[in-house]
Order: sequence, then C-alpha cells, then structure tokens
Amino acid sequence: MDKLLRKHWPEIVPIPLAVAIVYLHALPQSGLQGVGLALTLLVAVIVSVHHAEVIAQRVGEPFGTLILALAVTVIETALILSVMFSANASSAVLPRDTIYATVMIACNGVVGVCLLLGGIRHKEQSFRIEGTGPGFAALATLCVLVLVMPLYTTSSSEGTYTNSQLIFVAMSSLSLWLVFVFIQTVRHRDYFLPSESASDESVHAPAPSTSAALLSLLLLIVSLVGVVGSAKLLSPFIDLMVKAANAPQALAGIVIASIVLLPETYAAVRAARVDRLQTSMNLTIGSALASIGLTIPIVVAACVVYKLPLTLGLDLKDVTLLMLTFLIGAMTLASGRTNVMQGAIHLVLFASFLFLTLVP
Repeated sequence: MDKLLRKHWPEIVPIPLAVAIVYLHALPQSGLQGVGLALTLLVAVIVSVHHAEVIAQRVGEPFGTLILALAVTVIETALILSVMFSANASSAVLPRDTIYATVMIACNGVVGVCLLLGGIRHKEQSFRIEGTGPGFAALATLCVLVLVMPLYTTSSSEGTYTNSQLIFVAMSSLSLWLVFVFIQTVRHRDYFLPSESASDESVHAPAPSTSAALLSLLLLIVSLVGVVGSAKLLSPFIDLMVKAANAPQALAGIVIASIVLLPETYAAVRAARVDRLQTSMNLTIGSALASIGLTIPIVVAACVVYKLPLTLGLDLKDVTLLMLTFLIGAMTLASGRTNVMQGAIHLVLFASFLFLTLVP
C-alpha cells in the first residue's frame, strides 16, 4: 500500500485536495485556516507542475514547454491578481515585488545553490552559453523595460506607466518570450541540450502513454482550480502575516515568488547534483523569463480593463542589486564553466537581497 501511494500520489492527491479547499473555505477566518490554505496551496502547486511535466513529455516540443510555462503562469498570476482584486492599498506594487523577487531568487538563490553544490561534488561543471546567454540577455532586457524604465518616463508619475506604455511593454514582453520559446524548442533546440549529448535523444525521459497524458490533463485542470481557489482565500492571510511581522510589504512578493519557484528549484538543484547543469540553467532562466514574459501581459490586461493601479518602478536600492545581478551573471555565463566560487558570489547577492528587503 505504501509503495502504491508513493508511486501514484500525484494521481490520488487532487481530489482530496479539492475537498480540503471546500472544507477550509467553510471555516471561520483563523490562523488554523491560514495554515491549512498554505499547505493546500503548496501541494496544489507541486501537483500542478508534476502533471504539466507529464503532458509536456507526451506532446513533445514546442508544445510541452508552452504547457508547463502556462501552468506556472496560472499559478503566479492567480496569486498576484487575487491580492490585487482585494483592493488592498499596497496591491499596486505586488506584481513589481513578485517579479523582482522571482528574478533575484532564480538568478542568485537557485543558481547559487546549483553552482555551489555542483562545484563541491564535481569541482567544475559546464553548460552551453549559446542557449543560456540569449535567455539571460532577454531576461535583462525585460527587467529593465518592466522594472527600471518606469522611473525615468515623464508621461506619468514616477514608477508608473501610462496605459499605452503598459500595453507596449506587455506586448514587448510577450513577443520576446515567444521568440525565446521558438529558439529553445524549434530553431536551435540543440543549444539547450548538454554539449556532450546534444544529438542524443536518450537524454530525454521516455514519453508517457496517451491515457496517462489525458489523465494528467484532467488532474492538471483540477489542481489549477485548487491553486486559484487556495490563492484567493489565502491572499488576506499573506497581507496579515506581513503586517503582524511588521515587515516591509515587499515580503509578500517574496512569499509568492518562493511558492511559484519551489518545484523548479527542487528540479534544478537535483539536476546540478548529478552533473546536469545545463538542465538547471534551462529551468532557472526559463522560469524567470516566463515570470515576466507571460505574467506581465496578463496583469497589464487586468489593470487596464478593471482600472487597477499598477506601480512597476523599483527603488534605487533594488535597481542597484538588480544591475549587479546581471553584471555578475554575465561574468558567470562568460566561459560556460562554473565552480564553487561563482556559486558563493551569487549566494552572497541573494542573502543581500533578503537582508536589505527586511532591513531596508
């Protein structure tokens, strides 16, 4: 029985998860309800990503990557929009804080842990800069357009865009992400495979059966409904948690980004430990890029249609850390080889981001 549960838990969990959400919704608002919702949300995220990966393996590229990215985007945007529609005064900066936190966690926290653990176990590791480099360049471009340029435009107040500027940035973000997906999955797919086995299709896991993929599609829908439902109910608790801890509002963005990136983080670290750093880089850069390229267009559309306030410009402290992240990241990517020193540098940057968020 235990063996069966360990093997088939992703298929078993979604239905009890939906029942738990309905039960928690009926409870009066309390700390116990908040903890229960947080746990159900975490489980729903993990199960959703698992089933998206199963479907991705079955349908192949480029559709597999699109399905996984869209599933993760649903998770992130559900969390962001649920808070924004709560009409909280601080919700205008939540998309900014979440995207910034996602980039810093991915490019410093996840990359740092992967390089450090991989370097300790394997001394040196390699990846293909032909694929990772353009992805990192696209990420830097979108971060500047979305998070930095609002500080310098003059058509609206500092840190904000006009509706026309928002639409332009949203279209630019989506276009650049689509080009990256095309390069990654069609035109230059070999750039994102390990250099020692770029032409070896055996590096991919065997595709699941059609029936398994269809079951995962059904359970993915159930899990994503659970994510959206949990996020909507949990959003007031996130705000209360931040206020109770007397912490800066940016902490809410870190919490959301951490939830969204948890499955990818686990997969990236596991790949680095078995000397598959290319897989780690693909997951990390791809997740951060999708966080902007897909989330921003959806958030912008909601803000324009429902006239929600949106502030995207970072403060100068965060801009400095962001620019330092891209400078160090460019140095890390320059040779295509890494060691523990580079991992330590990224982790120090990540620690600085966390500390200066809590103690600004």
